[in-house]
Amino acid sequence: MAGAVSVSAVGVGLRRYAPCAPLPTALVLWLVSLRQVDLTGMGDLGLLQVLTPLYWVAVVLLTVGFVFTLRDPRLGQGWLAGYVLALIAFIHATPSLLYPTLRYAWAWKHVAIVDAMLRHNGLVPHAGDLEIYNQWPGFFLLNVGVLKVLGLSSPVSYAAWAPPFVNALVLVPLLWLYRSITTDRRVVWAAVWVYYSTSWVGQDYFAPQAFAFICYAWLMALVLRRLPALARAPGEPGPGYPPDRPARGRRWGWSLAVVLLLDAAIVCSHQLTPLMVISSLALLAVPRRNRRVVLPPLLGSMALTAAWGATVARPYLSANLGSFVSSLASPDGNVASGFRSLGTAAPEQVLVGWVDRGLSAGVFLLGVACLVLRPWTRRTPVVWLFFSPLPLLAANAYGGEMLFRAYLFSLPYAAFLIGVLLRPRLKVPPEPAPARWQVLRKAALPAMLLAMLGGLFFSYYGKEAMNYYTPGEVAATQRMIQEAPPGAVIVGVTGSVPGIDERYEEHPEVRLVSAPGVTQELLVADPVAGLRESVGFVKPGTPVYLILSRAQTWELRLTGELPGDTVARLADALATTPGFTLVYQNADASVYRFAA
Repeated sequence: MAGAVSVSAVGVGLRRYAPCAPLPTALVLWLVSLRQVDLTGMGDLGLLQVLTPLYWVAVVLLTVGFVFTLRDPRLGQGWLAGYVLALIAFIHATPSLLYPTLRYAWAWKHVAIVDAMLRHNGLVPHAGDLEIYNQWPGFFLLNVGVLKVLGLSSPVSYAAWAPPFVNALVLVPLLWLYRSITTDRRVVWAAVWVYYSTSWVGQDYFAPQAFAFICYAWLMALVLRRLPALARAPGEPGPGYPPDRPARGRRWGWSLAVVLLLDAAIVCSHQLTPLMVISSLALLAVPRRNRRVVLPPLLGSMALTAAWGATVARPYLSANLGSFVSSLASPDGNVASGFRSLGTAAPEQVLVGWVDRGLSAGVFLLGVACLVLRPWTRRTPVVWLFFSPLPLLAANAYGGEMLFRAYLFSLPYAAFLIGVLLRPRLKVPPEPAPARWQVLRKAALPAMLLAMLGGLFFSYYGKEAMNYYTPGEVAATQRMIQEAPPGAVIVGVTGSVPGIDERYEEHPEVRLVSAPGVTQELLVADPVAGLRESVGFVKPGTPVYLILSRAQTWELRLTGELPGDTVARLADALATTPGFTLVYQNADASVYRFAA
């Protein structure tokens, strides 16, 4: 009898934890799949072309296991957290594990800035075009302090792990934010999963933006946890506000100091995020019931931003005041600037562009649909925060990137609304659905989550051919920087060169893809003449170093900003032109020296 009871108990336990089994299984399959990846096979669709079928099996298994765990209230939320952390690893740790070098040109640029500030023990003199980083140095000086404490010489040793680390750090404030609005476990974790499944913009690399976004997420979570609760309409289905929240907003105490400290870190690190904080808090203060909580951090944020702009950042703001004012008069142009023309891109990149546009539009439309179909959400702070980036989107183009940044800052709230929409409406009294509809309903959730992930993978991995750098490319850049004397000009065809900004205070930099149109036309017609024209501004006789590399070829091929054979034509022309010396060459890069 005792044996039968124990066998029965084991069976019950196995059935209870069966939804958790896909998590370790998917992790093993993922790690095994990475050993089979051949990076040399990357083409116009980047990592999508080299990740093995086993990887995609692991993704599907992880998603299905998450859905089963989400639907089982007997399982602790630790299992859900495990699934979400595994999703973060699948998406963001895959390049970190596969690539032998740091990924993405802007991450290398930020490493160079930290290195320069470490060398100069603070702000960098003669920074040239990168002087803007001296006016928002918070993120870089923080890393200088970390390097000194750890005894490291450069952040390149840990910068490659910034994407998974940044996304993991956002998880806790997301949970705080969502739990301040609802106690429904399924809504909270579905929203978290949706957030990571649709965050394709890629602002999670080693950058001030990523650091500022983490601070923004924590700041908004702290503010929302102090907002007053709203009573749900009698009998209305839906999670509503947590019933144990106080009827009025709680007074600010020590947490206001934390909020202002987070805001100060944002203000001194990034240009745009402080304005997003102000816009979010300003819209959150529209309902009178919120003002007691929201006005103190709003006024503090405005004061900190104004003080920084009037002192440290004054040179940049003064130089660009005219463009800021003129952009206010063309809100339609600011919005349209984010829709980059796909006419010159490779056909595969046109597909990637339409996928990320479709994913973004789908997220926005689903958020709006939730506001229409779930009326209780219109009485929550999410409705204000969902639209909070729109004023800035209309006010400034931010170099054509404002549309992407608006999506980034709206996404946490859009994900919550989608999480609510994915939760079946509770019926009062309950009405059992036909068996056929129950099956379709159960299949719809994993299908939708997998569709979102499909869009994310296209948008996030589709450009990896130009974001990935071989050790040979890194070695060529290091050799060039070591050999170039102070004052020498560094020339790249594009910005896809790892470490080209190293010692930027000593070397003016030229990018042929950013040269005036006349110079580009000359470059296409006569590569050598166009190259010389691009450095015509420097003193005659100044040494110039040109680097040609694999990733630059891929960037031109994918974007079409210059003909895809520009790098090859330059190499062929320089090989037969007197005055150009090949100083370094390997299978992936070449470095030439000549006199201006």
